[in-house]
Amino acid sequence: MQWYTVDMNKAPDFSLTNQDGETCTLADYTGKWLVLYFYPKDNTPGCTREACNFRDARELIATLGNAVVVGVSQDSVASHKKFAEKHHLEFALLSDPNHITAEAYGSWKPKKMMGREFLGMHRDTFIITPDGKIAKEYRGVNPQTHAAQIITDLKAIQRDY
Repeated sequence: MQWYTVDMNKAPDFSLTNQDGETCTLADYTGKWLVLYFYPKDNTPGCTREACNFRDARELIATLGNAVVVGVSQDSVASHKKFAEKHHLEFALLSDPNHITAEAYGSWKPKKMMGREFLGMHRDTFIITPDGKIAKEYRGVNPQTHAAQIITDLKAIQRDY
């Protein structure tokens, strides 16, 4: 896993629909720490593992400065709803079908699979401060261990914030 600390830059705004058909914006999370994670596709092995690890860590993450986990992929609202219900995910999954938000966060870029190159969603995460600034970004995360890393880093970032 690679992670990068960035200057406290303003997080790109977004307006996306969650699995319940509600519009969510960056402003909705003002006053809370936001763990915004991008993932390639609902119901695939790595993405399911990552989402379930966030599900299992959600309550602990919430105790850290009232932090909230939010997932983003290009999947449809209906796909997100099925994914959330199947795996008992109690956090927002936002649909970014035109990958506008993913592009704004630098998470929509070339990928290679089986010798073929194409544009797609990368597995990246951003910790956003209560005032909407990016405190830390992670690129190409390990879905198995990432939630634990977020907990460790949230504690450290909040201590120094």
